[in-house]
Amino acid sequence: MKTLVTGGAGFIGSHLADALLARGDEVTVFDNLSTGKLENIDQALANGAELIEGDILDQDLVEKVMQSVRPQAVFHLAAQGEVQRSIEQPAFDATQNVVGTVNLIEASKNIGLDRFVFASTGGAIYGEGSNLELPASEEIAPEPLCQYGMSKLAGEQYLALYRRMYMFNSVALRFGNVYGPRQSPKGEAGAVAIFGELLMAGQNPVVFGDGLQTRDFVYIDDLIEAILTASRTDVEGPINLGSGEETSILDLLSGLREAGLSLNGDGPPEGTDFEPSFDRGRPGEVRRISIDPARAARELGWNPTTQLKSGLRETLSAMAASADDITHA
Repeated sequence: MKTLVTGGAGFIGSHLADALLARGDEVTVFDNLSTGKLENIDQALANGAELIEGDILDQDLVEKVMQSVRPQAVFHLAAQGEVQRSIEQPAFDATQNVVGTVNLIEASKNIGLDRFVFASTGGAIYGEGSNLELPASEEIAPEPLCQYGMSKLAGEQYLALYRRMYMFNSVALRFGNVYGPRQSPKGEAGAVAIFGELLMAGQNPVVFGDGLQTRDFVYIDDLIEAILTASRTDVEGPINLGSGEETSILDLLSGLREAGLSLNGDGPPEGTDFEPSFDRGRPGEVRRISIDPARAARELGWNPTTQLKSGLRETLSAMAASADDITHA
């Protein structure tokens, strides 16, 4: 199968590119490298993937790429993914996540694409979990509390519109809080990467709020399995990809510290007890969330299998190996 991955040099996209190549696909990565990293796709490029550097906001380029590559499946992961930036720069968020998505959908429709897989959000689209029955199911009417959640919902609605108008075959996968190797600690989206880097550097974490806010964490390998499965089906509409479990930020920090102990046996680096300090909470952040993966189990035969404890250990191990590589380079 010919496949195209937007945002393919990013954390999730690069893992997806590797997995698509492993199943025998011809893979094209389309990325403007604003946040994606070339080192993330070194292995993919070595295994035959093609990189096209460009922006999904460039409508002419998107059309040319689609006409040239003519993929059978598109995995659309390129996005502005930070809640706070969406609040501070709502027009930028809408342009990236709505206009860019529409450009890609329209170009995909024009070549008669077989399958469009859209990376949506389960963490920001439902609204405040304290007002919902958790874990949140796809039947709940979304009430985003931030512009990022709204722009992702708009992308889903465009896909629904194109299904009605053109029988456009698509699925919107609502990701939980994805974590794992290659996740960048820069920005705000990767709590595990951010706190993991601090742990390894011997620094104490800063928590926004009281740390009792909850998130639904899903390991990258489990997520990639679900994406691949979804690409081979005709299931449409939104599908949650999460654990269905709430994990507080304080419990996450405890889990990271425990994972660090299991890796090196002597706890955090000297000079830190990895105890958090606290700062004021940030607007647009939900207090509680977890998303119900029952539809994914029914429609895709998918259930996450990686427990948080083992996922954190794998993530820290990969971060340590990467740090060693840099040290000895």
